[in-house]
Amino acid sequence: METLVHDGDAVTIALEQASDVIARDGVLARAMQPNWKKKTSQKLRAGRRPAEGLAFVARDNAGAIVGTVRLWHIQAGIDGFGRPVSALMLGPLAVDPDAKSRGTGTVLMRHALSEAARLGHGAVLLVGDAPYYARFGFSTANTGALALPGPVERDRFLAIELVEGWLDGAAGMVVATGTKTHKARAAKTRLAA
Repeated sequence: METLVHDGDAVTIALEQASDVIARDGVLARAMQPNWKKKTSQKLRAGRRPAEGLAFVARDNAGAIVGTVRLWHIQAGIDGFGRPVSALMLGPLAVDPDAKSRGTGTVLMRHALSEAARLGHGAVLLVGDAPYYARFGFSTANTGALALPGPVERDRFLAIELVEGWLDGAAGMVVATGTKTHKARAAKTRLAA
């Protein structure tokens, strides 16, 4: 766990637990635009589980969840030799509107990237506000030859390499590769029957 103290308020970052889902969803509902579930990056997450050990919540002094971030397994196209390029997709990063401007989003982001690197992941992609994410090292430098399965503003399609050169030559479609949820597996089985 990582703790951030700002103006006497402590925020603790911890792995998301199953018991956090309702509170996390509440933060997302309050913090995100109403149509966030229809965005292209959400399509990559739908029906999938976050990457193991890479879903985090921020708790305030009282233990209430005030922020969330998750990372998801993806394939970032293929490299110059035709091999799949594994990576992570970050998002959504959200902080409860009542807890904004306290550095919670920053500490969540830094913790998520640090853990992804510690676990051996090579790169993280996201769709987001370039000026905000640039301070963490994200840019469009490695996404020009990649495509997402839906509309996206190219200047918001960003990446950071956790291992230098990880995305060199990566080109093609970004696709979800993470573990499917129980509901997604059951629906697929019903369709096949």
